[in-house]
Amino acid sequence: MDRDQPKVAYFCMEYGLHEDLALYAGGLGILAGDILKAARDLSKPMVGIGILWSEGYTYQKLDSGGWPYDTFPALDRQALVDTGAVVHVEVRGETVPVKVWKTEAYGNVPLYLLDTDLPDSPHGWITKRLYGGVAQDRVAQEIVLGIGGVRALRAMNIPVDIYHFNEGHAVFAGIELIREKMQSRSLTFDTAWRETISQCVFTTHTPVMAGNESHDHGLLHYMGAYNGLTYEQMKAIGNDPFAMTIAGLRLSHIANGVAKLHGKTARAMWEDVCNRAPIIDITNGVHQGTWQDPEVRKAYFSGIGLWEAHAKAKQRLVAEIKGMTGVELDPDALLIGFARRAAPYKRSDLIFHRPEIIEPLLRERQVQLVFSGKAHPMDEIGKGIISNLASVARRHPDSVVFLENYNMKIGRLMTAGSDVWLNNPRRPLEASGTSGMKAAMNGVLNLSILDGWWPEGCIHEVNGWQVGGGYEGPNQTEHD
Repeated sequence: MDRDQPKVAYFCMEYGLHEDLALYAGGLGILAGDILKAARDLSKPMVGIGILWSEGYTYQKLDSGGWPYDTFPALDRQALVDTGAVVHVEVRGETVPVKVWKTEAYGNVPLYLLDTDLPDSPHGWITKRLYGGVAQDRVAQEIVLGIGGVRALRAMNIPVDIYHFNEGHAVFAGIELIREKMQSRSLTFDTAWRETISQCVFTTHTPVMAGNESHDHGLLHYMGAYNGLTYEQMKAIGNDPFAMTIAGLRLSHIANGVAKLHGKTARAMWEDVCNRAPIIDITNGVHQGTWQDPEVRKAYFSGIGLWEAHAKAKQRLVAEIKGMTGVELDPDALLIGFARRAAPYKRSDLIFHRPEIIEPLLRERQVQLVFSGKAHPMDEIGKGIISNLASVARRHPDSVVFLENYNMKIGRLMTAGSDVWLNNPRRPLEASGTSGMKAAMNGVLNLSILDGWWPEGCIHEVNGWQVGGGYEGPNQTEHD
């Protein structure tokens, strides 16, 4: 390891390291897990900071009517090690003990997980469920992640040069850094803020403006998120209401989007924010050891061609589908995969909008479609999207499949075993779309709108196909 490399603490609300450790909801967490694994592969001096959710993220199945319902099994802690460290944060005027766990079980650099569900503590509600509860719950979780995360690093004597905030959930770590400097060295707020900026970087992911979280200042003050700062100081960092993304941009010396197009989109979104970090673009990647089928890798490097290895991966997917649903797909017919979080802009049902074209292909089994995905437990629109896909699968039981309880295992099977990977979001709302990278890593062809990473990777009619041009007009129905 190069000792001159900066030591990085990477903060994120969720981590997808393995399907058995259900600390992730979707792509943000999967990316964070892949980054920690890549850091280990490359011997980078880095640690992750996250939250140990006492309930694993939703186990989502369909009821008899085809509507998604959620259960939250207790998290399996077998892969976790007790560090012995306990730190404290203030939430609603109460001192909350936070226990620190660690895992390196999945080929990752150390991931430290913060836990308020301690024996005899009334504060287990804070780290109960990822993205659950109301605004108070979310702010309390962000206090634990940001403020508690910095204090955990101090308690374990872990040196840090750079604090990396992956999305706005982590920005209270910057507030804690400012408080530290003001208290321990008697710095002014402005000086402490400038020094903090030199230590922090920020990644923004969400091009959907509504997905960029903000909080009422009264709520922040009541919950304890001010952490010793004043209203004027917090407003200077995050505006009023307090916008977490804006705070991340003002607490960092550099920020990034997660693809070239997304960087352009993010710069346009936040161009009116004064005193913000410059936003560059660093295109996401995926972890090869997690997502590439070993036989595909072996076939590629031996120069024997990918078809036989791909056929085996497809057979494994077809067998898993039969085991999960009873549906026996034809391994010799075209199989198109689509697996994503259920969100309207991803347009999961777009392929069905021209029934006169798609219906005959499905009836004759020339085309087979395999879908998977989850909706947030409180997202009725997202659940409606999944219910609609399930109803289409019931109408075409031999050629359309919906796989329940989407997780990393299903993702691996689908991105390796599909013939074509479909992606049709509303441009430019797909930040990166890393599932398409996983498919490409396995020799699967992408069929995609020119959004996210695909404008950088698409060689039309060679490694896949572009859908449409580069512009989506304001008339969404007409464009669909």
